[in-house]
Amino acid sequence: MSTPTAPFTDPALIRGTLYATADRIGQRTSALHRAKVTGADAAGTIAALAAAAHPAPTRVADIGCGRGTTTIELARQYPAAAIVAVDQSPALLAVVRNRLRTHAREINFVTADFHHLRGVLADVDVAVAAFCLYHSRRPEQVLAEIGACLAPGGHVIAATKSADSYATIDQVIAASGLDRGAISRPSLYEAFHTGNAEAAFAAAGLVLHRRLDQQHTFRFTDLAHLAEYAVTSPKYRLPPELTADPAALAAALRARLPDEPVTAASTVTYLVATRP
Repeated sequence: MSTPTAPFTDPALIRGTLYATADRIGQRTSALHRAKVTGADAAGTIAALAAAAHPAPTRVADIGCGRGTTTIELARQYPAAAIVAVDQSPALLAVVRNRLRTHAREINFVTADFHHLRGVLADVDVAVAAFCLYHSRRPEQVLAEIGACLAPGGHVIAATKSADSYATIDQVIAASGLDRGAISRPSLYEAFHTGNAEAAFAAAGLVLHRRLDQQHTFRFTDLAHLAEYAVTSPKYRLPPELTADPAALAAALRARLPDEPVTAASTVTYLVATRP
């Protein structure tokens, strides 16, 4: 099971433009949160699944923790557990450290590639990999690494999105003429998505115990709001002067399309498994 190199699985892009700083993920998250109109909170859902799987863990790891929203939720839920935040990006770990500054407890921060976790993590009761496995060409390899780090009876919880997430935005970008290939290019979630996630768990030798699918809807109020999100997506091949400038992209879109709200959707899938 392998996925050809694409923007979300390109190691150089992941280390560089995507996550060398926290700016892109912060802008992307902000645009999506302001657009969201339906769908449960992801960090809260993960915490609830973790509590059901293991109510009193000793060690909890948030792998590919990003800006740390799930890390914070897990730290609140498990005040007695050792919490480990793992990410390849030192910049993102710095954000998590800053966000957790007000928590009167010790959090361990580990800079690591999630393809190589053995020797970095061990005896983990709850391992979370939320919205990160689609950054690997071989997500089953990452899941096997996570499984090898579990304590007996430990659980891994993964979260991902459907391959057709935000397809409406692709259609808008294509209709504008700025990137007519947007609708035909592979999904950003091609490597690990709602449709192939279970197969990746099986290939990793993990036993799936629970799956939860949730529908999320997003309403971008206008083309300026949509542009804030679109410039963060490596999927789009926009003119160079528009690739990092949401105001310029918004102006270019408004010159070609009616400036009206855009509704997009995504299926979010959560899976809970153990190592046999």
